Amino acid sequence: MILRVDARPLAVGTAVALVAACASYGAVEQRTTQGPTAEQFWTVRMVSMNGRAPTFEERRHWDNDIDARISRYLNEHPEAANSLQVSTFRFHRQAAVGMSKDQVLILLGQPDRMTTDATEIEKLARKFWPSIKDAANEAWMYPGGWRLYFMGSKLVDITQHLPGSLE
Repeated sequence: MILRVDARPLAVGTAVALVAACASYGAVEQRTTQGPTAEQFWTVRMVSMNGRAPTFEERRHWDNDIDARISRYLNEHPEAANSLQVSTFRFHRQAAVGMSKDQVLILLGQPDRMTTDATEIEKLARKFWPSIKDAANEAWMYPGGWRLYFMGSKLVDITQHLPGSLE
């Protein structure tokens, strides 16, 4: 007899443990051109709402829904379908510098907070402010310490800050 085990709860638990372990040893502070994936955010939201990992059926519905939203966007914006970020958007479903606000909203949903205040953006950018200050006029804050910076409608920078246990 073969015993089947659903590895998703273990994977989610492992991811949470890794984030907690990293946080206990020190801060995560990075600047990157590619941010979180839609699936990471969706999974975290599902776990926080339901106290469990998403079921196969929930994941299938989410996959179908996001595929439909991405396809609809690409049909309405043919220039995006021919851009360099199309594979990052369509297949990896990952926020990346160069994407539009609409693409980020499709992938990650509404941010926890937004700001256009330069003083607040400076505090969010931390040590990366000298590189970001002339390039961004808006910041969106997401869970996991993710900060996405926009100039007009384009994503121009991404940082992440998770404070360590000593901060």
